[in-house]
Amino acid sequence: MSRVKTWFVISVLIIASMVLAACQPAAVEAPAADEPVVLNICRSTSGDIPTIDPALAWDVISIQIIDETTVGLTRQNEVTTENELAMATSYSVADDGLTYTFTLRDDVQWSKWDAIKKEVVPVLDCEGNPRKVTAKDFEYGILRTANPATGADYAYVLGLTIQGADAFTNGESEDPATVGVKAIDDTTLEVKFLEPNVYNLSIIGLWFTHAQPSWLIDGDDCTEGVGDRWIETGFFQGYGPYVLKEWIHDSRLTLVKNPFWPGDEVVPASSIDQIVWTTLSGSSCLAEFEAGNADLAEIPSGDYDRITTDKKYKEMLFPVTELGTEFYSFNTQKAPTDDVRVRKALSMAIDREALVKINKAGIVAPYFTHPGATGAPSQEKYPDLGVKFDKAAANALLDEYLAEKGLTRADLNMVLMFNTSEGHKMRAEAIQQMWKENLGIEVQLTNQEWKVYKVTRTEGAENIYRSSWIQDYPDANNFLMEVFGIPGAGFSDVVDWNSGASFDRFVDLLKQGAKETDTAKRQQLYADAEKILVEEEAVVAPLFWYSSLELRQPRFKMQESLTGYERYEKWTVGK
Repeated sequence: MSRVKTWFVISVLIIASMVLAACQPAAVEAPAADEPVVLNICRSTSGDIPTIDPALAWDVISIQIIDETTVGLTRQNEVTTENELAMATSYSVADDGLTYTFTLRDDVQWSKWDAIKKEVVPVLDCEGNPRKVTAKDFEYGILRTANPATGADYAYVLGLTIQGADAFTNGESEDPATVGVKAIDDTTLEVKFLEPNVYNLSIIGLWFTHAQPSWLIDGDDCTEGVGDRWIETGFFQGYGPYVLKEWIHDSRLTLVKNPFWPGDEVVPASSIDQIVWTTLSGSSCLAEFEAGNADLAEIPSGDYDRITTDKKYKEMLFPVTELGTEFYSFNTQKAPTDDVRVRKALSMAIDREALVKINKAGIVAPYFTHPGATGAPSQEKYPDLGVKFDKAAANALLDEYLAEKGLTRADLNMVLMFNTSEGHKMRAEAIQQMWKENLGIEVQLTNQEWKVYKVTRTEGAENIYRSSWIQDYPDANNFLMEVFGIPGAGFSDVVDWNSGASFDRFVDLLKQGAKETDTAKRQQLYADAEKILVEEEAVVAPLFWYSSLELRQPRFKMQESLTGYERYEKWTVGK
């Protein structure tokens, strides 16, 4: 072979190897022993992470971060969904079934990131000693959430659960001592519940009951209170497996491993040194993953077939199952969705099987509560429960309504509003087309950035709103009572369905279900409530239960979470 041919062959081989390398998703190499392990998370969302204040959080990303920087009395296991003792080492229940006494661990201290020292340091009290996390900090956290001045979205849950909390939140009592939570000493917390409900331990471990730093928020003899700014870069103090290092709003948030978290089997010390959250569009997150700049990314519907059929991604696909529901909520006070026939027609005209295929993810949801929640009716036992695709029945209902009102389909004016997202837009357009083809009506679409949308949705200016619910604790009560059964809470203010005989029957069934200990009877009660919600009143149109695949760099090893939340401190790292 001539020298020219030899160099030609070598050149071709070099170019070919470069092309092949370019076609592969960039692998993130395991760092050297002296380099920090960094987990880069890219999440599809519009706008900034709303908050990391336990009293004010309401969305999945915020709650996820709070659970990494603070720890509750109990903690939900991400695999079994069961409660485990976390900051509490034990508890006892009085004979009345209402008074719980928790004993707290005494080896956890408050910590913060020191930008000058570039390390996590202890938070010191006025005597120069490390501040320990005490029962008083939990009492303060619960009372701050319940305080009407805080404006906590989840204060209503405390009102439903803890004695005196509702009166305090509603301003009927200005004395926090009337709320049934009391620090007996540094390691003993007493909580008095309203009812001996089966989910009391779940609620008392949720993020809005976590300990909060009173000296930083309100101030004390040696610390100037900074109020709501306490969650910002340079101020934040926490006590979980991670501490906030930096939050550049509308860009990224960085957590750093907390060396002062003692760790145990329930909440171990992490193998990951730093977690960086970036919020972008779904397609941008995928591009970041393929470029090697992200370790986790969702798969947009438009890329699903390409990603899932490409062998090079086989080891990067990870199943994500969340106890949650995607749904549309109807404004029951605005024509024409103020008429149940229109609401039923719209819901029955949605081909959910086709939607799931278009979406490339999810499980068809004929009713609202995810069947993985305790007490939820199963599809095996209740195969006929919920709303089904029925074009003929939908048109019959709509025809009846139009004839009574003297209207035509062209007279109907409805708007579907959703928060800005590629996925939400794709699903809204698909359902818009279904309504056009199956009912012969035109529904307009409009969208807003998430923070604005959350407020706009409660104002009730439009007919239909995109909504979602992911469990706070895995029980049917959390899906039904706390979302629709309490005026002004959950989505009751969105649908504005909080009065009338059907609503009263709905709430009565849920109250019975909260106390029922017989599994079969409890399921029946919630099945009856679902029938009112999605069939008889059609207040919402459930679309699908969450289930999908996402991309994760295989060097991170973890178990599949069933809760909608990850426990990053349990992840291990390999090559």
